[in-house]
Amino acid sequence: MVLSIFYQFFLLGCTSFGGPAAHLGFFKKHFVDNLKWLSNERYSSMISLSQILPGPGSSQVGFAIGVERAGLLGGIAAFIGFTLPSFLIMVVLALSATQLQDNLTGVIHGLKLFAVVVVADAILSMAKSFCKTTALKLVTFASTLFILISPSIFSQIWLLVIAASMGMLYRFSPIPDSTTSKIGKWHWPALALFVGLFVLSFFGFSDYLYAPFYQAGALVFGGGHVVLPLLQNSVEHLSQESFLTAYAAAQAVPGPMFTIATYLGAVTQPDNVWFGAIIATLAVFLPGLLLMYSCHHSWHALSNLPKFASVTAAINAAVVGLLAAAFYQPIWSSSVTSLWHIAIVVAGFCCMKLFKPPIWMMLIAFASLGLFLS
Repeated sequence: MVLSIFYQFFLLGCTSFGGPAAHLGFFKKHFVDNLKWLSNERYSSMISLSQILPGPGSSQVGFAIGVERAGLLGGIAAFIGFTLPSFLIMVVLALSATQLQDNLTGVIHGLKLFAVVVVADAILSMAKSFCKTTALKLVTFASTLFILISPSIFSQIWLLVIAASMGMLYRFSPIPDSTTSKIGKWHWPALALFVGLFVLSFFGFSDYLYAPFYQAGALVFGGGHVVLPLLQNSVEHLSQESFLTAYAAAQAVPGPMFTIATYLGAVTQPDNVWFGAIIATLAVFLPGLLLMYSCHHSWHALSNLPKFASVTAAINAAVVGLLAAAFYQPIWSSSVTSLWHIAIVVAGFCCMKLFKPPIWMMLIAFASLGLFLS
């Protein structure tokens, strides 16, 4: 079971371009629609939880899927499988200092166009599942406009707070029978480890390599783009050129954008590149994974309780709005720049909905088109 989880996530880690929103689309299509490892409701609950926790959202959701499937070992296998491809690529780039990504620009752009198709499909599917009433549709519409007008991480946090407050005041979903719900326990050791390492990063181990990366992973909401300025200001012995190269590489490789820490850890430890890359990667991902594990089971149980079910429904509708806003900026705006691109995206979307080809076939087709257009 654990090896199967690692294999499935490793495949996605090799092909998941487009950032967190695209990753969530890939996860839904692969694990919910195709493999049926979990239901739409479970998957939505994981996304909702990841939205209110700091750390890399898509990696947290992938970790939660692994935990749901095979416990803690399953979560670790999912995290390693999804992160390993981009980790290895970033280390190779740091070691070689080449411009390989320039030679693959066309292929990468084709895969970004495919990410547009996947995210559009995921948004429509999630909207059908979680925006069934007029009130929930209005929440999604208002959330999309709110984030497009004010695209900041603080706006996202306030949006989720407002959605949760509305869910407390207005019944967005049928109230389930509370007698059938059993509250799961919080995993206090994981939460204590998170707090302990966070305190040590400021005091006991503030001069160690792990400190700035752990602080970034523990304090940043909103994914990879938000973590960039914090890392740029906190990592010592980091040149502007190295930082910009790391950012370009993180944009070009598949998998989570938080693996920018892999590159930064490697270049700041030239005498021990692999050690620096491993420590930085683990440090930046660990806070979010510990928080996800500490409240994963309790969140699922709470979502079935009276009132909390309404809050969850409102948050889910707001999350659909967040994904819709992310679909436009940055996924669509950074990928679709011509009429040819629009035609390719529309044709790919129609092909996916009508013929339902395997993902690998769509990947090859879009990569080839991107190479041809370049």
